[in-house]
Amino acid sequence: MSALDVSVFPSDFAWGAATAAYQIEGGWNLDGKGPSIWDTFCHAKGQVFEDQTGEVACNSYQLWEKDLKCIQQLGLTHYRLSISWSRLLPDGTTNHVNPKGVAYYNKVINDLITCDVTTMVTLYHFDLPQALQDRGGWNSAEIADIFESYARFCFKTFGDRVKLWITLNEPYVCAKLGHEDGIIAPGIKEPGISAYVAAHNMVRAHTKAWHSYNADFRPLQGGQISLALNSDWTEPLDPGCPKDVAATERYKAFTLGWFAWPLFCTGDYPESMRSRIEAKSLELGYNQGSRLPHFSKNEPSPLGTADFFALNYYTSRKVKDWNSACKNSELSFKCDQGAEGVVDPSWPICGVHWLAVVPDGLRKLLKHIKDTYTNLPIYITENGFSQMGPVQIEDVDRCHFYHDTLQEVCKAISQDGVNVKGYFAWSLMDNFEWIHGFSVRFGLFHVDFATPELKRTIYRSGREYAAVISKHRTETKSKNVEDILSRNV
Repeated sequence: MSALDVSVFPSDFAWGAATAAYQIEGGWNLDGKGPSIWDTFCHAKGQVFEDQTGEVACNSYQLWEKDLKCIQQLGLTHYRLSISWSRLLPDGTTNHVNPKGVAYYNKVINDLITCDVTTMVTLYHFDLPQALQDRGGWNSAEIADIFESYARFCFKTFGDRVKLWITLNEPYVCAKLGHEDGIIAPGIKEPGISAYVAAHNMVRAHTKAWHSYNADFRPLQGGQISLALNSDWTEPLDPGCPKDVAATERYKAFTLGWFAWPLFCTGDYPESMRSRIEAKSLELGYNQGSRLPHFSKNEPSPLGTADFFALNYYTSRKVKDWNSACKNSELSFKCDQGAEGVVDPSWPICGVHWLAVVPDGLRKLLKHIKDTYTNLPIYITENGFSQMGPVQIEDVDRCHFYHDTLQEVCKAISQDGVNVKGYFAWSLMDNFEWIHGFSVRFGLFHVDFATPELKRTIYRSGREYAAVISKHRTETKSKNVEDILSRNV
């Protein structure tokens, strides 16, 4: 492999790793924590690999010091974590605050500061309090105001030390997989309707939280706030086929565009998305109003409600037209989209079946974001490589993946002029990987789930990532010294 030119990365580049509360914390019913929709989903049999749950996971709630040692061993400058909403507010509202939950996150944040690690905090990473789901969850209009209240509580409680906030993680996944396909919590299957409502309320919730922070907390705390959007890179399966070319544009509009367009372009969903959904409704005789909600003029606009672009990238797809399969069909998101993403057979697969390894797709996507949406700073808030089956501590393939991916980020910065400010590997350590349970491992650290100690052992990829970080820090420090000396001559 060619050497990675770390000098390309800005001197203040964020070298990070990411985790999520339900995937690592455990302690699902300890110290006053309320249940989340993932507790409920996992306790219903047949939903998750071997009926595994996140009841214990990595037990980070009780073993946080072990996590901190892992962070220090990597030499991370930044750590992205999520707050368990129901650990702080067991019923989801500020009417009932759990002091032990507050104490836990205060300790985590304070310990990171002591170790000179900057914290990026995600307020919502899929684990809605079950009490709020019982009130309609993301399909209820009131959820946006409840989320704003929760966000304000977090800003007030932790915002003096947290300067990077993510409101929501991957609203596309929550809406599509949780409210259309029903394969993740809360397991709702209402094709062609529920996903649009849930997504709309998530955008409203983010918007209210951003405006609240901007007006009442930013002047004193000086932080930044965004939401993390996941996206594949997409290209037509047959570039010479006009139908595949058009399908690719629809695919983009219905995935990244669904959430990025309101924030960065017009304050509304892509017009191509809205017209397509309305046409499908007419074709199928649906006459109960627009399935894609409209933003109210009585609420703050989502336009401009992101201080940076937070991107989760894992894979790429070739896209083909899917209109012919939708004739006389039922309402569904896929028929609205009229496109299907497929894996190029030349792409290697790592671990889970959907994860094709396409590092150069990240560079292309970064340039697309810069050219289409914004030149704001971009943080790659998740990116990773999984393994299944026998664990390989000497995970050479993952090492190659991280090297190749960081090379593509270098090209995006140096050749395409993309303002990439940070990279967060997914994940700090092996964890509960949603419906795949513990069968899929993304960690820079191996976790031995078979023993109560849950021993963390660094993978080779973790050692090599640490070496990249150390090299960049050393070269940056050396350059800073040279700059100071040259100014004093």
